[in-house]
Amino acid sequence: MAQALRPNTAGGLFATDGKPHPLQDTLLAVTLVLGLTSFITAMFHHLHLLSSWTGLVGILTGAYGQWISVTTRERFGLVLGLGAAAVGFFLGMAHGGLFGGLFD
Repeated sequence: MAQALRPNTAGGLFATDGKPHPLQDTLLAVTLVLGLTSFITAMFHHLHLLSSWTGLVGILTGAYGQWISVTTRERFGLVLGLGAAAVGFFLGMAHGGLFGGLFD
């Protein structure tokens, strides 16, 4: 029962392993920014090009980030960014798509 007396130094649910992960943190930040941009711009029909492209890139960066992520904190943020990017992407596709209106 010695483990019951040991203090929890991990820091909770969003604990890191104490090592730097610059690539994963960069992918996390990029995915969150792209997801937020895609989600917000999807609310405006005339910004469908921006929302669909940022959503698509956000989905790709988030998927790669999930593949190489190490900690729960990274995965949690990536899932939030992926969700926002996916919603923005699909709404952007519904409003005109990736190339809608460019070749008219």
